[in-house]
Amino acid sequence: MNKIAIIGDTESTLGFLAVGFSVFPVENSEQAARTLVRLASEGYAIIYITEDLASEITDTISRYKDSPTPAVIMIPGKSGSRGVGMHNIKKSVERAIGADILFKD
Repeated sequence: MNKIAIIGDTESTLGFLAVGFSVFPVENSEQAARTLVRLASEGYAIIYITEDLASEITDTISRYKDSPTPAVIMIPGKSGSRGVGMHNIKKSVERAIGADILFKD
């Protein structure tokens, strides 16, 4: 079975324990980057990270952009969505297909 983790502030992550995710609360972007690298090396297949933290560690996340695992997926944190995750989906679709078929601006 593939391992799934979530990285974020304590308030945003604790609820994921109930669904069986490995939860990694962090206090800052340095901890988030170190945790992401560690989890990737430990074979986690999917790593969710709150948008607030993800926006601060884009260089670390970009290391895994073209790798099949881990899939690093941004989710809203306690403060709500910043639109970062949706923006990344849009960019991925454009790169794969060559056109914006989802969100014609």
